Parts: sequence; structure tokens; C-alpha cells
Amino acid sequence: MPRFQAQVLVNLRPSVLDPAGEAAKSAANSLGIEGIQNLRIGKVVNLEIEAPEEAEALRRLELLSDRLLANPVIEDWTLDLNPLHTTKTA
Repeated sequence: MPRFQAQVLVNLRPSVLDPAGEAAKSAANSLGIEGIQNLRIGKVVNLEIEAPEEAEALRRLELLSDRLLANPVIEDWTLDLNPLHTTKTA
């Protein structure tokens, strides 16, 4: 069965305050790093999934992202899906 590699990026919606991002921005300023205008922290989920075809893998991952990986009230997500090429050995 085909395997796919996926990466789901989850970020707070722009209208939601990001205290961790603000703390990191403040810490960067304390380190003397200037010029940071906006710093927001999100999460990355990397996974592999088996599915009969890419469309089915995408359907499963969209469901997973909507219901488990992201909180749809305050977070948005994006998905990158690629076929996982495996090499066959003799």
C-alpha cells in the first residue's frame, strides 16, 4: 500500500494573542537581537500514513488535523503531503 509523508503546521489564528511568542520576542530583545516585529509560536507535526491513494490520505489527514491536531476555535492549520518513495531491495 502506498505511503505518504505529511507535515501539518498548526498556528494560532492572527486574532488570538500569543503569550509564548511575546515572551520569546522579549527574550530576543534582551539578547540584543533587534528588528523582530512579530514572533508567533506554533507546532509542526510530522507523520507517515498508508492509504490506497493520495486523495484518501489527504481525507484522513484533514480529519485528523481538524479534530485532533488543531483546536479549530483558535488555531489554523496547513498540510503538506508527499508520496514516500521506498526503494526495493532484491
